[in-house]
Amino acid sequence: MTLRRRDDEPAAWVIGNRVALRPLCDRDFDAWNEVRLANDDWLTKWEPAQPPGSPDPVRDRSVFHLRCDARRRDRQSGRGYAFGVFVDGRFAGEMNLSAINRGAHQSGYIGYWIDHRLAGNGYAPEALVGLLEFGFDELDLHRLQISIIPRNAASRRVVEKLEIRSEGVAERYLQINGVWEDHIRFAITSEEWALRGPKLCRTWLG
Repeated sequence: MTLRRRDDEPAAWVIGNRVALRPLCDRDFDAWNEVRLANDDWLTKWEPAQPPGSPDPVRDRSVFHLRCDARRRDRQSGRGYAFGVFVDGRFAGEMNLSAINRGAHQSGYIGYWIDHRLAGNGYAPEALVGLLEFGFDELDLHRLQISIIPRNAASRRVVEKLEIRSEGVAERYLQINGVWEDHIRFAITSEEWALRGPKLCRTWLG
C-alpha cells in the first residue's frame, strides 16, 4: 500500500494492489449515482433514514457537490477521511474514517460499503486493510472502531475475514431507518496493529 500525496490534500490517495482509495469529487457523480441506485435495496436498510424533505445526493448533482465539499473540509481539518473505492479505475463503493477524536482518545470510526455486484471478491477487506494502515501509520491514531448491525452478514464477513476483535453488542446503538438498532462493536488498537498489521498487509495488499 502506498500513499500518493498532493499539495492541496496530503495523503489524499491510498493505492493498494487491486483497489485504490481516493476522495470523491464533482466529476464522480455519474459513476457514484449509477452504483448507488443499483445498490439501493442493498444499502438503505443499513443506513440512517434521510429526514423527510431533505435533498438527496444520489439524485441531485448539486447536493452531491455539497457532500464532496463537506468531506474536503473534514480532510483539511483532520476530522475525517472519506474515500471512494475504485476497482480497475471504476467506482465500486466507499470506505470512510470519520469522527476522528484527538486528545486523550486518538480514535476514529470506520464505515464501508461495496457494490453488491462485486461482493465476494475480497475488495472490501483489501480496502479496509489499506484504510487501517492509513489510520494507524499515517494519522497515528490509537483505536479504530467498526459498528455493524448483527444481521448484516455481508459487512460482518469483512471484519471476520480480518479477525478484527469483537467487543460485544451495544444495545440500541444507532437509529437506522427509524429504529434503534443493536450493533456489534469491532475494534483494533495501534498495539494490535503493530503485531498484526504486517501480516495483514502481506496477505491482502501483496
